[in-house]
Amino acid sequence: MAEESQGVAVNERGGRGRGRRPADEVRADVLRTVGDLLLAEGVADLTFERVARLSGVSKTTLYRWWPSKGALALDGYFHAVEPTLAFPDTGDVRADVLAQLRAFAHVMTQTPGGKVLAELIGQSQTDADLAASFRALYSSERRRLAAARLQRAQEVGQIRADVDTRVLIDQLWGAVYHRLLIPDEPVTDEFLCALVNNLMDGISETL
Repeated sequence: MAEESQGVAVNERGGRGRGRRPADEVRADVLRTVGDLLLAEGVADLTFERVARLSGVSKTTLYRWWPSKGALALDGYFHAVEPTLAFPDTGDVRADVLAQLRAFAHVMTQTPGGKVLAELIGQSQTDADLAASFRALYSSERRRLAAARLQRAQEVGQIRADVDTRVLIDQLWGAVYHRLLIPDEPVTDEFLCALVNNLMDGISETL
């Protein structure tokens, strides 16, 4: 039986409604609250106390679901950007990869999401719980979606069968992460197009 929590609508002035709701609904409200805070303000002012006040969920419940602030932030961040970073499948793998990279670059460079992700990556180096959550909730899921799309392209002959799609993922998205984290060069649309064209011209079934 799904756990139920005392779900309430709360603002920072203390107004609240009442009623008990299923845990999955309460959890969704928490993640929405966290995502909104992160994309508006970043990680610095995110606290369990503030999230509890805004979402109307007790700190005890929050700590039961998320072992650290970093894990909570990452989960909220992933749910906030998940729709934007969904991987398209139009049948044209080159166009789909470029569209996804453009969506990713937009979030990273044109919204607070890029700074938030960089902060979370940095914090994960010393926070074991956050590092585990990053792999489980973000990086592994992003890789899974990309791998599924590239493997479908292999099945229809758009990518050679001998290409290791795991390495291809690292080449594509790793190059963007490199420019984001070590900003010697900007992440521009020209860069994204060249990145996709350089790789796809080398892995296409027919040249």
